[in-house]
Amino acid sequence: MTDNDPKEKAAAAEKLEAEADAILAAAGGSPWAETGEAGGPDAPFDPAAEIARLEAEKADLTDRLVRLAAEMDNLRKRTERELQDARKYAVTKFAGDMLVVGDNMKRALEAVPAEKRESDEILKALVEGVEVTGREMDRLLEKNGITRISALGERFDPHRHQAMFEVPDATVAPGTVTQVVQEGYQIGDRVLRAALVGIAKGGPVAAETASDRSERAAD
Repeated sequence: MTDNDPKEKAAAAEKLEAEADAILAAAGGSPWAETGEAGGPDAPFDPAAEIARLEAEKADLTDRLVRLAAEMDNLRKRTERELQDARKYAVTKFAGDMLVVGDNMKRALEAVPAEKRESDEILKALVEGVEVTGREMDRLLEKNGITRISALGERFDPHRHQAMFEVPDATVAPGTVTQVVQEGYQIGDRVLRAALVGIAKGGPVAAETASDRSERAAD
């Protein structure tokens, strides 16, 4: 091709134009096709409009970032609570089974007459061994966060106590726990087993319960 041949120049220009059209078509069309009113490459640049657009995008991204951060924080807190609960209450079933063992040990001790304990040295040693075992079990339960529910002398609490019967007693306020049939236990702030209790019907004059006295002393 000579430098002054106009036909060859035109052919080369058409070839370049065809290649450019092919590239634009592969890329999805002209970069100005989606600008709408902004116009084509010769449209004047509007700094205010561009700033407004960027500010809107910034606000949207900031809002989405804040929401995402809040969701992540809530997820982290929820996960921490679930892990703490899992650690705290992991022994719940095992503790419940151990309470049954403790109940059987207490029943066995109650079945031994007091006079037999004093007259039979072997039986006395056996009873003392069972009592030591029971105290050790209570200590280990408490070490793992399992504690007894206070009941005797307290005001009846349906969340922690289970009433088995009523006892006429004119010396205490109605609803006062006067007998404990079976000890109740809790693990952390959850009731593991409600205390089985007998409550007073109460007399004409309501007496203070142990809870009332404790509250008054605290004040």
